[in-house]
Amino acid sequence: MISQLRDTQVWLFDLDNTLYPPEAEVMALVEGKMTAFVMRQTNLSRDEAYQLQKSYLYEHGTTLAGLMAHHQIDPYAFLNEVHDVSLDGLLPDEALNAAIAGLEGRKLVFTNGDEHHAYRILDKLGMTHLFEDVFHLGHADLIPKPNLATFHRMMQKHAVVAEQSVFFEDSPKNLKPAAELGMTTVLVGPHAAANADDFVHHRSPSLKIFLHTD
Repeated sequence: MISQLRDTQVWLFDLDNTLYPPEAEVMALVEGKMTAFVMRQTNLSRDEAYQLQKSYLYEHGTTLAGLMAHHQIDPYAFLNEVHDVSLDGLLPDEALNAAIAGLEGRKLVFTNGDEHHAYRILDKLGMTHLFEDVFHLGHADLIPKPNLATFHRMMQKHAVVAEQSVFFEDSPKNLKPAAELGMTTVLVGPHAAANADDFVHHRSPSLKIFLHTD
């Protein structure tokens, strides 16, 4: 599959559950802390807080965006709290790192995480040096993907031409605006094969498998 993309000028990568597998359980730990935060903020039960958390994620792009829209919270206090999780499940994958390093063109991370979280993850994975830069939530004024304005902001900041770019993501909804802008989209993860969205151009069980498949 990667052989079909040889003319790509810019390779864009989501961070969480894309540059590392979901089995690392980093996001499961983050989500648990999000639920605890929502419980304190709303006085809801754990189950009710979890449902509200997921509804905010679906409606607003991130739980944080929903909390900011409906509650008086300090967004950076939230980000610092929920990202303070163990990274013991993350290990560098030398084969994946070599495959990313071997891609011809510019390489950028495009994440809904904040700066500290992004670089903490990349450092643990031994990937920081592989990327030209990270476009994180702070650069987007806390407006997450899939908001189209955030895509435009990222493209303007890094002089990205959509038609010359490939975007790897584990979340289909974040690929929809990318495809509308003209990017080639790749959905990765354990549920990718079951996806039938017409804005998803390629699917793979993992980023590593895709990059190693001709």
